[in-house]
Amino acid sequence: MKFADIAVNLTDPQFEGTYHGRQKHSSDLEAVVSRAKGKGVERILITGTSLEESRRALELARCFGLHSTAGCHPTSASEIESYPGGAERYLADLRTLIAEDRGEGGSKRVISVGEIGLDYDRLHHSPRETQLKHLPALLALAREFQLPMFLHSRTSESHVDLVAALRAAGWGDRGEGWKGGVVHSFTGTKAEVQELVGMGLHVGVNGCSLKTEENLEVVKTIPLDRLLLETDSPWCSCTSTQASHAHLPPPESPLHIPKVSKPQGWKPDHGVKGRMEPAEIGLVAHVVARTRGMAVEELAAAVWTNTMRLFYPEDKE
Repeated sequence: MKFADIAVNLTDPQFEGTYHGRQKHSSDLEAVVSRAKGKGVERILITGTSLEESRRALELARCFGLHSTAGCHPTSASEIESYPGGAERYLADLRTLIAEDRGEGGSKRVISVGEIGLDYDRLHHSPRETQLKHLPALLALAREFQLPMFLHSRTSESHVDLVAALRAAGWGDRGEGWKGGVVHSFTGTKAEVQELVGMGLHVGVNGCSLKTEENLEVVKTIPLDRLLLETDSPWCSCTSTQASHAHLPPPESPLHIPKVSKPQGWKPDHGVKGRMEPAEIGLVAHVVARTRGMAVEELAAAVWTNTMRLFYPEDKE
């Protein structure tokens, strides 16, 4: 099987061995990427969550032969206004980052505008008004550069406002004139799936999308040709307290990777318990396949096709 992980936060300090501000082990970023490739993960999309993180994500994409997004996560929206030179300069610098990479002589490693959207679950990071104020300009970048969107929506209120913002930005019935997008780390309702798919968008599923029995029932309703998979590493592990646990493969399955129980006990050829890795995308695929009553190989093949169509349309592989 071959996999694509559309959401990997490789810029997170955990992959440098730092947890909660404390150094626990040496950087194992290179080993994490290598481990993923060894598990058949042939495409990795590194998430850019702010201007600076988008720059770092692009650096890593160039270094490891991967790809990245460029954008500003809704919980980081407040930094747009506090940026030296203000919001206009922030958005101009983000645009320049994309333009230089996508332009002549660029690496073409930025293949999506994101992470952008709305998050009303963590308003202490960025107020609702600030998120809504800057979202139109971020959406406009996707249309300008004709890149698919990597979208974030947390809470049903966020969903309503995100759909309205897309419509206001010129998204037609099925996104005519745009290059599509995915609402990643989806934890919403069946009705929200229906609306997003009806708009021509994809739905991204990770461990956080599989926590409850209700979540699993929602995932069943995502049309197979609109389903994408992700780990959202280092977050969103499938834990023993979640509904997904019953659908995980047995411990001896090659879809698992060996892990140490604590960061300070790290070994070079091991992951760390509680830290998700792109090498574990097969676990997400297995849970989703079992939930939907199909072979994991069949599901992986379909999701690969979806991912290539959305994010890698010029790749003939």
